[in-house]
Amino acid sequence: MKKMKKITQRKYTNHFLSFLILLVTFYSCTEYLDVDTDTDNPVNAPLNQLLTNIQVNSVAPLTDFNFWSGDMLQTYTHQLTAREEQDQYGTKSDNVLLNNDWDNVYLGLTDLETLISQASSSEDNVYLGIAQILKAYLVTVAVDLWGDVPFTEATQLATGIVSPIFDADESIYTAALNLLDEGKANINTGTGLLPGGDDLFYAGSTAQWIKFANSFKLKLYNQVRLSSLYNQADVDQLVSENNFFSSSADDFQFNHTVNITPSDERNQLFQGAYGGAQVSYYISPWFYEILMGMNPNIHIGNQDPRIPYYWANQLADGQFPRDQGDAATGDPNADYWDKSTGFFTIRFGSIGPDRDHAVQNDASFPGIFPCGGRYDDNAGFSRNIASGTGVAPKRIFTYDEFLYVKAEMIQESLISGDAETMLSTAMTASFAKVDEVVSGTGTAQSVPVLSGSTAVTDFITNVAAEFNTASPAKQLEIIMTQKWVATFGDPMDQYTDYRRTGYPVLADPNGASPEYQLDNADGWPLNDGLTVLNNNFQTTFFWPQPELDLNQNAPEQKDPTTHKVFWDN
Repeated sequence: MKKMKKITQRKYTNHFLSFLILLVTFYSCTEYLDVDTDTDNPVNAPLNQLLTNIQVNSVAPLTDFNFWSGDMLQTYTHQLTAREEQDQYGTKSDNVLLNNDWDNVYLGLTDLETLISQASSSEDNVYLGIAQILKAYLVTVAVDLWGDVPFTEATQLATGIVSPIFDADESIYTAALNLLDEGKANINTGTGLLPGGDDLFYAGSTAQWIKFANSFKLKLYNQVRLSSLYNQADVDQLVSENNFFSSSADDFQFNHTVNITPSDERNQLFQGAYGGAQVSYYISPWFYEILMGMNPNIHIGNQDPRIPYYWANQLADGQFPRDQGDAATGDPNADYWDKSTGFFTIRFGSIGPDRDHAVQNDASFPGIFPCGGRYDDNAGFSRNIASGTGVAPKRIFTYDEFLYVKAEMIQESLISGDAETMLSTAMTASFAKVDEVVSGTGTAQSVPVLSGSTAVTDFITNVAAEFNTASPAKQLEIIMTQKWVATFGDPMDQYTDYRRTGYPVLADPNGASPEYQLDNADGWPLNDGLTVLNNNFQTTFFWPQPELDLNQNAPEQKDPTTHKVFWDN
């Protein structure tokens, strides 16, 4: 037995030595003979393909609608309502849409690490800088959604780390701010390969990437202004540099097209709202009443001219609900219906008998601005996939939103300027953005231009007058409310803003006064007693349960109603 073991060992040793000799010989030969590379079978993905893949599959869909968390975030900020778990702030740890965003972040970070490594090795510094900026964007959104998340060990699977630690949220923000500086420095070198059409955001414009990095950094500092991470000297340096977004041409947005093959490139909110037989989310009546000037707390009697661009009513003015109403009794069987305008929806937290009825043939839907849907011409329509084009960008961080950031910072004495002037400038830019989006939809409808119209001028003048007579706290509320309205269809920052500032004021079925002010004069008044709130607002979301189950270094599941992001003070 021992003899056989020795023979076997010797046999393996001889084979190993032979293999080593052969390997060295082969390596030497290949070194000598390898005068060309097989370009048809590259070992590494080309930088341009990596960048496009990251932008399409990770950056663009993050917190989007339909397959991502936008549906929940828009409900939590009371611009949409839903018949799913986000109603009453009931999102759970196994929520598919949020878990999609979690997976999306970490697939994107993995690809970004590959891009960073390859671009660094090849000294393609512009690609390297763009990757660092995109990494900063992805990780800060992850923090804003979940708080502490894996970061330093998150993309180290190749090194054997299968259970990454969860880093402290503030430390991740610190790293992100540094990444923005590093990204700017690398882009400014201008060395190496330069992106072009593969860059779906700025077509390789280094000047615009620098503007985005600066504008985004100022936005992040505004988000952390109540935390120890805030750095006034750094803010002052950014302001003195004054190289921010200067027009909507600098908008950080993902442009959708009308193409449906080989994959559907239309706006995700459009696909969900107009393409499905069963609809899960609707326009919030709280949002409706604020824009209509009905809410007794803000903008009283000042109707927003963007209403027909923001949603479209299937019911014409005065039309009786066609598949909900009881014609014999005159009961509209409506959870919320404004007879005078045709607006039809369900309420947040409704427990009424009409909440779960199929209302897709009566309900109002997101309009031409947020998703490339229909412009509301007061004539009514029947919702289908041909009701709009679906060509509307996914707005992530835009020039008009940046102006609201500046207005807030002026109001809070962080930067110099006049807050009312900046607010008016931001509102003007927001109306211009609606016009810009509408003009790009390719709609066959005749849609009036908003900018410069009497209705817009009067609206802005009225908001400015309201602002000038308000208390400082009310002034901040007005700024944040207008930002909330302007960013309809882009709910991530709305969710963050509400947690940081408490504005805009959201619907509260448990409040002391009636929640809704509508008097439809149809003999069937709203019953606010049929709206309840049994859950507390979630200040972060549950960590995905699959992550906690598989990651040995994951913390215990948190209570999302008490666990706060570090900047939430």
